[in-house]
Amino acid sequence: MDSTPHRLRNHSEALEPLTVEQVLTRLEQCFGIPRPVSPGDVSFHPDLLDELVGAILSQNTTVRVSGAEPFHNRSRAFRALKAAYPHWEQVLTADPEALALILRPGGLANLKAARIQELLAEIQDRQGSLQLNFLAELDTEQALDYLLSLKGVGLKTATCVLLFGLGRDLCPVDTHVHRVANRLGLVRAKAPDDTFVQLSSHIPVGKAYSLHINLIRLGKRICKARMPECGRCPLRRECPSALLRQR
Repeated sequence: MDSTPHRLRNHSEALEPLTVEQVLTRLEQCFGIPRPVSPGDVSFHPDLLDELVGAILSQNTTVRVSGAEPFHNRSRAFRALKAAYPHWEQVLTADPEALALILRPGGLANLKAARIQELLAEIQDRQGSLQLNFLAELDTEQALDYLLSLKGVGLKTATCVLLFGLGRDLCPVDTHVHRVANRLGLVRAKAPDDTFVQLSSHIPVGKAYSLHINLIRLGKRICKARMPECGRCPLRRECPSALLRQR
């Protein structure tokens, strides 16, 4: 059964549905084509285990926009972690309370400290060392399966590691990507993981990074959760949600 509200369904039937390629083009015209992260970027992690821990630290953190790119409390916590414990073996054997104190800037410090130590212990047990660089030798599906097999690693975290750590052509779905993709009618999904599945097959090859970054930009700057600024949106004339709000 179609669960779309009656008013939205009737209004949107008059529209030609937006395609992912159309959204990509319009967002690149509006925000530019995002450049991949590089060693000079705050969020860059040269090691896949760095990337994985960084992704865990980003969960439920506050974000503010600083210039063109977002600044994460995650970055502060990650830098503090690496300064206090330069080697992952030190993090694994650290006093949990001391580790949590270091991670406090990222929020949920006690939970994340325990999660990180459990994750490191599992990787050490399975691989015999604290590194994930072997994932570069696997195809994307195999690498994704491995990451998802780790306790506490979900689809968003795993895809972030592969996109930002290995440049794999994946579009991680966070709350912003999920919300915007559904409002635009690109997908009809109740959960972010469902949005990922529905969206992935429609993304032009090589464009997952651009779509991910620019959907987040749109979600943070304009298509906000509670008070979307539809009048400023570059897709307002084709967006079913924007047109419904104008009625």
